[in-house]
Amino acid sequence: MAARDYAADKESIKSFLTEFYRDGDDGSKDFKYGQQLVRLAHREQVALIIDLDDVADVEPDLCDGITENTQRYVSIVADVVQELLPQYKEKEIVHKDALDVYIEHRLLMEQRLHPESEVTRHPMNRYPVELMRRFEIYFKAQNDQKNLAIRNVKAESIGKLVCVKGIVTRATEVKPLMQVATYTCDQCGAETYQPITSPTFMPLMMCPSQECTTNRSGGRLYLQTRGSKFVKFQELKIQEHSDQVPVGNIPRSMTVFCRGETTRQVQPGDHICVTGVFLPLMKVGFGQVTQGLLSDTFLESHRIVRMNKTEDDELDAQELTQEEIQQVTEDDFYEKLASSIAPEIFGHEDIKKALLLLLVGGVDKSPKGMKIRGNINICLMGDPGVAKSQLLGYIDRLAPRSQYTTGRGSSGVGLTAAVMKDPLTGEMMLEGGALVLADQGVCCIDEFDKMMDGDRTAIHEVMEQQTISIAKAGIMTSLNARVSILAAANPAYGRYNPKKTIEQNIQLPAALLSRFDLLWLIQDKADRDNDLRLAQHITYVHQHNVQPASQFTPLDMRLMR
Repeated sequence: MAARDYAADKESIKSFLTEFYRDGDDGSKDFKYGQQLVRLAHREQVALIIDLDDVADVEPDLCDGITENTQRYVSIVADVVQELLPQYKEKEIVHKDALDVYIEHRLLMEQRLHPESEVTRHPMNRYPVELMRRFEIYFKAQNDQKNLAIRNVKAESIGKLVCVKGIVTRATEVKPLMQVATYTCDQCGAETYQPITSPTFMPLMMCPSQECTTNRSGGRLYLQTRGSKFVKFQELKIQEHSDQVPVGNIPRSMTVFCRGETTRQVQPGDHICVTGVFLPLMKVGFGQVTQGLLSDTFLESHRIVRMNKTEDDELDAQELTQEEIQQVTEDDFYEKLASSIAPEIFGHEDIKKALLLLLVGGVDKSPKGMKIRGNINICLMGDPGVAKSQLLGYIDRLAPRSQYTTGRGSSGVGLTAAVMKDPLTGEMMLEGGALVLADQGVCCIDEFDKMMDGDRTAIHEVMEQQTISIAKAGIMTSLNARVSILAAANPAYGRYNPKKTIEQNIQLPAALLSRFDLLWLIQDKADRDNDLRLAQHITYVHQHNVQPASQFTPLDMRLMR
């Protein structure tokens, strides 16, 4: 691969920003980036978002270069914008912030004290470009760029612009991150600037100014926070969707660093698509000694899109073949769909239809402020050995967004949300539980009757209000949990006793039972003919690993999704 001519690319970017336009509806020319530059010059906008589809229309080669080496082009575009902004400034900025006033005073003082000093000053005493910039550069990936699963982002993607899809499991508070440190000397009063590019830095101690060096006065530097520049910083943790995890594997997670305008866009439980640069993070301090050449990785975010269910479905939608379209348009398609749910399980046709309705769900209604949920909650109560857990396992695999948990293996905090200590800052933060991660999906809870009463009460609010309210460790918030709950439980005495009442058999609180829309009682009644058919079905499945032949072929799981 030939080395790129970055000087030529800089000129190409300058002409692109000034000359690119789209034809408007009224026949006029709409200079998309020219308008953004005017707003940047007047400080009405902070982020300049460059759509790579627009770049590809003009210069496909430049678009490839940006995708391959994004960080380098961020600095090139920033330099170009800094040059162009004075041309687009049509009015004086009335409002000035602390940094404007600070720099103005410093320039006046410089001119008064050292009229000719600009040439002879130490390079670190000149104003860094990062201090003067009041804008941020972000790239929007091309529409045809494929969204990767977290486990598919590997070493060859380092430094490139990638799109990753996942669910937010953790979001820290937004904190100021130092970008340029400004120091003042206690002897000569000169200022020194230190741009910071790494996660940690060593503060400067000795003054490098000409006066202190000549006089050998040994002036000490003190940090000036008002004259330094900070940017907003937030760290996210995203995890793979359940449909992206191969069977038997643990979901992978990735750290996302958000700066500036990309912060405060998501909260735990949100399904997002992140466009960003995949970068290594070298360990510092003691970690570098113990782990040697290993480094952590993170995604420097450029664009975050929150996906609702329809956008997610459109994203994953693939063209149907002619044969599949024919299957979908047949009259008995509803029967076929229901029978295709766990076809290796014998019978339970009505239960399978109910599970199909649970997967499809209803529509949320909000008449005059009152919310009526559209999600369906189902409880399967039945004797041992009637394939309740198998049905739950199949629904978990079939639903694009799902979480599977058991009554004994999960606590109330694990289902809702936990308050954790952030290892970076030592502050408390929220980490979403199973119900938050299954937002706009299905949460399957097996052995529901064996849950502790204290843990079971955590589900009450989710099943009716579809939210999780938290007031712990100074964190007061409400998380979305728009989830359908599919629970499986055994009767109180192991098997259903017909001589006792339903209340005595189902020993679950009335407040919880009222929140289930469908309660299925599955009994294992002794019937010679039915038991014979069931035994033949089970032995066939065990011998051939497929269900017995029937009048129709079960639909593929991908088509059902």
